[in-house]
Amino acid sequence: MLREEYSGLCEKVIDTMMEGVVVVDSRGIILSVNPAMEEMTGYARQELIGHPCSLIKSDACFSSLNSGGKKQCELFQTGSIRRCKCILAKKDGSLVHVMKNAALLKDSDGRVLGGVETLTDVSEMVEKERVITRLRRELSREDGFHGILGKSPLMLQIFSLITAAAQSDAPVIIYGESGTGKELVAGAIHRLSPRSQGPFIKVSSVALHESLLESELFGHVKGAFTGADRNRVGRFEAAHGGDIFLDEIGDLSLNTQAKLLRVLQEKVIEKVGDQKPVPVEVRVITATNKNLQQLMAVEKFREDLYYRINVIPIHLPPLRDRREDIPLLTEAFIERLRLKTRNPISGISKEAMETLIHYGWPGNVRELLNSLEYAFVLCREGSILPEHLPSPMARRPAYPSPSLKSGRPVSKGDDKELLLKAMEEAGGNKSEAARILGVSRVTIWKRLKQHNL
Repeated sequence: MLREEYSGLCEKVIDTMMEGVVVVDSRGIILSVNPAMEEMTGYARQELIGHPCSLIKSDACFSSLNSGGKKQCELFQTGSIRRCKCILAKKDGSLVHVMKNAALLKDSDGRVLGGVETLTDVSEMVEKERVITRLRRELSREDGFHGILGKSPLMLQIFSLITAAAQSDAPVIIYGESGTGKELVAGAIHRLSPRSQGPFIKVSSVALHESLLESELFGHVKGAFTGADRNRVGRFEAAHGGDIFLDEIGDLSLNTQAKLLRVLQEKVIEKVGDQKPVPVEVRVITATNKNLQQLMAVEKFREDLYYRINVIPIHLPPLRDRREDIPLLTEAFIERLRLKTRNPISGISKEAMETLIHYGWPGNVRELLNSLEYAFVLCREGSILPEHLPSPMARRPAYPSPSLKSGRPVSKGDDKELLLKAMEEAGGNKSEAARILGVSRVTIWKRLKQHNL
């Protein structure tokens, strides 16, 4: 009676398993399957039992022998199968990725009675591996540099400068408008440097309240202020032996600037509420979208700090100054968004690409990515069209001036008219007029001088 109860319990366990289970005799005839196996193959139990196991089409089950091409079950040849990834064809012809394990069943005398196989559906895992592989391939594409995409002459110069700066311990400052990729450049410098095995700590000066920034940077001791119920390690101390990236350095208060200057000069910090100096060995990388020389002129940025951090300056070009990279960036972003959203977008139309190339991009690469994310919401399939792009792009079709970009010839009168129209809209601001026309400020200055404006 105990044996019968145990046998019934085993059957219940097998029937409740998530893995598919199939038992065959010594000839490969199916004796038993569990419900999970029925669901995995699409066959009902009665369609499987009594039939050869070849009915379950798996690409790893059989191998052809040289003698007449007769098929032999892999299990009965090798004696066992361990963690074998294979593909199973369901009854309806669709494919399932499975992980197979199998073993022979023998009696007390060692004679083979049959075999048992367990199959685990790993289709979701395989799909994730494919996505990861495609993302790795995307991130390591030849037109990229440590996650930064570009092949224009301007960007190739930047890549060369990043490589050189990474080998030095001198402070680096990255200038660039919002959205140009300053944090990506800082990360590339760290990864290429001898400090790559050390920490890379990022701090945004504008993301933290002034009253908290000093504690974040330098740490504090217990009781230093209300709410300081324990000692805290600051970002500089956490970055010891590596790099610290201070974004938006131009937004630091003069008080914090003075303390940062001491860190650069003496390589020590003092925690809030403590006067004991703590030595730190860290390379400082800063970034800003502001003109620090103008801030110095109005006494909002310390001159001595400027010369400390401005040792290796890197100026990132705005997207409008490297328009030849827009198709490359667009293609890469569409591929990433396609993987992320699984939206079957096939690409972007020629007209939409022209719109992107001729737009002014005040938000730079970040705005380009945001615009394509917007397009993925409106466009559900096929190619992205101009009407799928944000409306600000459609409102400025007349401003990309071929003559200003030294491309197709345009009459001098038309060229002058475009300049006047842009300067009027920009209120006389040359930088804004350059943004409207999609050219550099230097180009605006040259054309104004040419037309005696």
